Amino acid sequence: MKQLTATDAARRFSDVLDSVESEHETFVVVRRGRVVATIGPALAGNGKALKKALRANTPDSQWAGELREMRESVGAGTDPWHD
Repeated sequence: MKQLTATDAARRFSDVLDSVESEHETFVVVRRGRVVATIGPALAGNGKALKKALRANTPDSQWAGELREMRESVGAGTDPWHD
C-alpha cells in the first residue's frame, strides 16, 4: 500500500486511478500527518453472492409487515415528478 499526501493525490489523481484500475494498487492519502482516505479497487459483487446472503438471512414473520410500513412511510408507488 502506497502513501500519498493529499496534494500529491490531487496532482496525480488520473495516474493514481490508472494504477488502481490496472495494477489493483491501494493508496493511503495523508493530510497534515493524518490518514484521511484510502483509494483502492472497488469491491466486486454479483448476483450469486446476493442470493447466498439472502438465503442465509431468511425473513422473519414480521418482515412483510415492516416492509409495508416502510413503503407507506416513504410514499412508495408515488412519483413526485409526474402527477
